Amino acid sequence: MDSFSASVRRFSPKLLLSDLLLKQWFEPVIPFTVMIALWFYFALTIPDYATLQNTLSLLRLFAEFDLVVLAMGFCLISGGIDLSVGAIFAFCNFSALYFLLVLELPVGLVIPATLAVGVALGSINGFLIGFLKTRPFLTTLVTLIILRASVNLLNTSYAQVFATSSVDSDAWDFLGVGSVMGIPINAVALFVTLLICHIFLSRSRYGRHLAAVGASRKAARHAGIRVRLILFFTYILSGTLCAAAGIFYAARQSSTDSTTGVGWEFQALTAAVLGGISLGGGKGTVWRATIGALIIFLMINGLVRMGIPGYTTSAVIGIILLLAVGIDVRWSKNRRSAIENIYVNPAFIALSPAPSVQPDSASSYAQNDRLINAEPIGLDQVAGPEDVILDRQDRVYGSTGDGSIIRFSGLNFRNREVFAHIGGRPLGMQFDRDENLIVAVAGMGVYGVKPDGEVFKVTDETNRTWYKLNDDSTLRMADDLDIAPDGKIYFSDCTTRYEMATHVLDILEARPNGRIVCHDPAAKTTRTIISQFYFPNGVCVSHDGKSLLIASTTLCKIFRHWLAGPKQGRTEVLMDALPGNPDNINRASDGNYWLALVGIRTPTFDLAAQKPGFRMRMVKQVPVDEWLAPALNHGCVVKFNEQGQALESWWDPTGISHSTLTSMREHKGYLYLGGLQNNRIGRIKLDRVDESWTGYDAYWGAKSRASG
Repeated sequence: MDSFSASVRRFSPKLLLSDLLLKQWFEPVIPFTVMIALWFYFALTIPDYATLQNTLSLLRLFAEFDLVVLAMGFCLISGGIDLSVGAIFAFCNFSALYFLLVLELPVGLVIPATLAVGVALGSINGFLIGFLKTRPFLTTLVTLIILRASVNLLNTSYAQVFATSSVDSDAWDFLGVGSVMGIPINAVALFVTLLICHIFLSRSRYGRHLAAVGASRKAARHAGIRVRLILFFTYILSGTLCAAAGIFYAARQSSTDSTTGVGWEFQALTAAVLGGISLGGGKGTVWRATIGALIIFLMINGLVRMGIPGYTTSAVIGIILLLAVGIDVRWSKNRRSAIENIYVNPAFIALSPAPSVQPDSASSYAQNDRLINAEPIGLDQVAGPEDVILDRQDRVYGSTGDGSIIRFSGLNFRNREVFAHIGGRPLGMQFDRDENLIVAVAGMGVYGVKPDGEVFKVTDETNRTWYKLNDDSTLRMADDLDIAPDGKIYFSDCTTRYEMATHVLDILEARPNGRIVCHDPAAKTTRTIISQFYFPNGVCVSHDGKSLLIASTTLCKIFRHWLAGPKQGRTEVLMDALPGNPDNINRASDGNYWLALVGIRTPTFDLAAQKPGFRMRMVKQVPVDEWLAPALNHGCVVKFNEQGQALESWWDPTGISHSTLTSMREHKGYLYLGGLQNNRIGRIKLDRVDESWTGYDAYWGAKSRASG
């Protein structure tokens, strides 16, 4: 029952909606719904509208129009427009009939000749817009006027010739009225074209460059994209698609007049924008264009069959265009804001009672001043060493906020060097058996650094969670890691919803957005082994290698996940009531474990955990630097044993030297300290410990210095 209640509390309609809004395929959901509603309306009001015969007839009429809409869509994505698509369509329709009936060319030559006409007309627009940098609107408007006048003049001269001529060609008849498995040939050609254009737009370099040009020509030019050629090619593609539509139309109608394609440019523009192709450029798909085309086509066809006058239909389309443009502009500006307003969804969470940390208490967590006089290493020379580690040569490393791994060596660690620059935000670190430094990098994944400083990628993705709307295969915030005796790398990906800069929102949200992932270098596989985990942070393989200790920063608990033995695969609570938010965990020389507490719990913060509405209002209405948070000005390190019992603790209650402690490493009788906000690496002398103990040798086995 408790599990069911927790599942109910975790579910949020706003969470589902925010995930849906992030999906590209969800953006045209409203146009798609309108399209389905239109079809049902006409099916109920027009006799025989929903029959198979009528559907096939509509497909034959629709295919040519959608090709023209696709032509307009590509131009809009490029950041331009092509008002001449209707005129190019009409001119190519005339050209096809002229080649067939006047020049008497075979159908095998009529098709490429007509396509060549479309290419030529598109290249004129492309040359003017791409190379001479004329404005697309005015350029294509002039092209529209010239081509429309040319078509009218040519129709005057050849209309009678076309009307009295005929051709006996099965191939031409097939283009006009033929079918493939009962589906009109032009509809089949349209579907094939849609697939090719989709791959072309979403998978090719041209598609990526086209979107970049549409989003910002200046930025695209600075990125080395050949903007002129992209624009030139786009208008050629537009002309080619219009020519293909003209060929099918000519084969079906076998005639041309002054009304052919009239108004199609505005209908195509309305359809493209209505389907979700942005007028601002840089965004759109062929499927969105097709959805918009279907809406306009169904509306025109349905209104005509209901006896609505043509001028009324034109007025309706004009109104729709105005509404579509207005919605497009408003949604483009406010979509991100709308998502942000509903994206953060705090949940109810009840923390276990916190133990006392009062200095005069008998608690193992009682505050003391054992860290105040810690020796500083690299004071003001290191920015936020979130994790620290030492190698077999006694050199200390810190993972810093500028994407680097800093190494200190020599007498009193006076020598500072950048061991490696990885990028992202390096966090948890561990040496593998070959002394490669393996690093969890927020925003990038897991990377390695060879002893000579060469950086290599270990993994940056895991298997996707099948039931999640958003693709979570990419590692978003790899946090801490450890390596098992068999070489497998276990690491935490603490949130799949937020980034390093906003990770605190995940803790405030208190939802199980994190996971534990295992990378097997031998098999070269990466798999999620624990999903739906509350901000997993520190990860440590036990001394015997049979289990994995995991710190949950949100729940203030330590879990044990069994890697071997009779409980293999099970996860259980090891420490249930911590006085603060746990971070990194590391092995100690005496068989116990070290734990860093990054924040100390307060009664008000614990109460806020049970008030999701309060936390929601705080996030929306209060500046970030005034949010309620755990006490972050107390540095604390805890030692606990294999049974999860806290043994003793070390504190800097002032937070002056070591606030927000996130990590610690024991090495040869000293404890080294790292912190996300600290400007130093700290070091304190430990009493009654093995002063020859090192983490590497104890885990991987001692090596001779010569071999090292």
